[in-house]
Amino acid sequence: MPHSYLFSSRYILLGFFCLFLAGCLSAQAPLAGNETVRGVLHGELVWQGDIFVAGDVVLADDVRLTILPGTRVRFMPPDTGPDELVKHPNFFGNELIIQGKVYAVGTYSEPIIFESFDPAAPAGAWGAINIEGSQEAVFEYCIFRQADSAVHSRDSQVYIEQSIFENNLVAIRFHSSEILIEHNLLRNNRTGIRFHFGSPVICENEFRDNNVNLFITSYPRDYHIENNSFGLPTEYHVAFGEEVPEDVLLPRNFWEYSESVSPDDFFYDGRRSPYLGRVLLEPLRMLPSTQAGPSTPAGSPWNP
Repeated sequence: MPHSYLFSSRYILLGFFCLFLAGCLSAQAPLAGNETVRGVLHGELVWQGDIFVAGDVVLADDVRLTILPGTRVRFMPPDTGPDELVKHPNFFGNELIIQGKVYAVGTYSEPIIFESFDPAAPAGAWGAINIEGSQEAVFEYCIFRQADSAVHSRDSQVYIEQSIFENNLVAIRFHSSEILIEHNLLRNNRTGIRFHFGSPVICENEFRDNNVNLFITSYPRDYHIENNSFGLPTEYHVAFGEEVPEDVLLPRNFWEYSESVSPDDFFYDGRRSPYLGRVLLEPLRMLPSTQAGPSTPAGSPWNP
């Protein structure tokens, strides 16, 4: 599915949003930092500084949340608030459950950071940014770390660009969503991207040092995945779940291999089980795209 067809209106929408924001920020005072959010939130919200998430915080469907550059959203331990939603599609640990709209647009010099309150906490220390039926969720120049599933989307329209996902159990997880994942770095996660169904555009990303780069669990449809740089994983470049009986087309990507391991061993697909389809790689990129991963406005890599 063409990238421009799905998402060409995105920048027009952001332009209108920026005009709206310029007119209303003077009247809408942001949370000034060192603020704790909990429970169900409504209305026009602006976050700035250090924001602490206690328990499962729901942003209701009337919310329009703007997170300003340099903000740190820090997820407290579960005992600081009620963690009532722990079964899939939710996760153990504190979450942001977004039913309204969110615009988290940082800059390369002032990224927005989503992380555990404890800088030494392992992956899975907090639950997820759980996006449920949102008409628009935008993340640019953000850093996500230490989550179970850093961004988890269902039935939503999501844009994730110029961001870094590191030290999560799953970096990006979704189904039944229109989602753009472009110019991101996904490193040191147990799984980079996990999905089924949905209409993803996944282009110009860099995958590095993940256990599994791409996990497709069932029946992928309307996907467009190319010009990514898949660095050497510890287990698989691509793994299929039990409900992927058809071949999956992944042309024009770069795949790194180890001289000591057969290339086929990096794919858990029809190469290992006759009941699964196969990853079709041709034509291959012989070199990584110079555009893969996040960048500064000048075009050089952004890798804090």
